[in-house]
Amino acid sequence: MGKVVLVLGASGLFGGHAAKAFAAAGWEVRKFQRGTDMKAAAKGADVIVNGMNPPMYHDWATLIPAITKEVIAAAEASGATVIVPGNVYVFGTEPGLWGAETPHHPASRKGAIRAKMEADYRAASQRGCHVIIVRGGDYVAPDDPKSFWNMMTMKDLAKGKLVSMTGPEVKRAYAYLPDMARIAVALAERRADLPAFTDLPYAGYTLSMADLKAHLERLTGQSLTISRFGWWQMTLLSPFWELARELREMRYLYDHAHGLDPAPLAKTLPEFRATPLDVILREEIAALVPVQGKVSLAQTGR
Repeated sequence: MGKVVLVLGASGLFGGHAAKAFAAAGWEVRKFQRGTDMKAAAKGADVIVNGMNPPMYHDWATLIPAITKEVIAAAEASGATVIVPGNVYVFGTEPGLWGAETPHHPASRKGAIRAKMEADYRAASQRGCHVIIVRGGDYVAPDDPKSFWNMMTMKDLAKGKLVSMTGPEVKRAYAYLPDMARIAVALAERRADLPAFTDLPYAGYTLSMADLKAHLERLTGQSLTISRFGWWQMTLLSPFWELARELREMRYLYDHAHGLDPAPLAKTLPEFRATPLDVILREEIAALVPVQGKVSLAQTGR
């Protein structure tokens, strides 16, 4: 099989990590330039990674359907397989571990937009387009300040604080982006053996803020505190600030305990080995805490 990938949104979170992972695996990586002809850019590509997403939830109702339509058209013209990073918005507050068999019952406007997007990709697969959705929870990317994990939860780590957007015991799904990108590469390399529409959850790490605090305290040997995110500020700012309005709509997802089913990934990619959580958190500490900061790695090497 060919090994040419067109990455959309290569300067973004998922797209950037996907570009690195495909290059490391020996693929020819083409980075799409916004505003150019996507069909022309996809000519000769074997895989299209759609990491293009409107930043900070901007105008999703208009932009996501337009991007989806353009990607499908480029894939149908080129014959390329499409890989899309899926999120958990489509499930609303469904109980249990979430996966391909979980009904799509979105509890937000953005969830409904993503559900329609996925339905459009599924319809395209029935017309002959090959589509792979790799689904993960909140992105964790120690080297990227644009992730909400770094912008919100970990932003005051150097001061010995974590910021919690939920109760300390609510467990939520987190996706380590380098691992999620490696999964995308592995699926691309065996795409001929996959169904025309593949929906694969990447369980990543299911953690509460209390869990995260305990892990970080063990690694640093120092006590941390958890402060609550000021949702009331989002309410006050929402009439004037798009991000505040859009983030406020997603509050339910921070209060609803959830996780993704690890079994399908273990069956599809039995050779995949996730990066240990301690390794990820050490990366976070090194990236976010200056030498003079209050928190540092414990000298014990635990």
